[in-house]
Amino acid sequence: MSTILLSSSSAGFNYLSMALLVVMFGLMYFFMIRPQKKEQQQKEIMIKELEVGDSILTSAGFYGSVVDIQEDLVIVEFGNNRNCRIPMQKSAIVQVEKQDK
Repeated sequence: MSTILLSSSSAGFNYLSMALLVVMFGLMYFFMIRPQKKEQQQKEIMIKELEVGDSILTSAGFYGSVVDIQEDLVIVEFGNNRNCRIPMQKSAIVQVEKQDK
């Protein structure tokens, strides 16, 4: 008789642990995965709206202005002397500030 009680209580424990796993996965999705996807979508939109003349901040911390845009590269001009033009990947752009029109 004690084995029957033991097996019924272990079945309840299995349902409880399964429910806890589902709740933990749901919380992880809403606190980690969803915000990361949203941030990634915002960055993709920012890169698509990039135009020549926009001021940018790179992942290395350099400020520059966009001179030319190619498929997955941008030519960025750094400094006041206008001689420092460096090609870099679009993924290295962290922030874009639109030019005043």
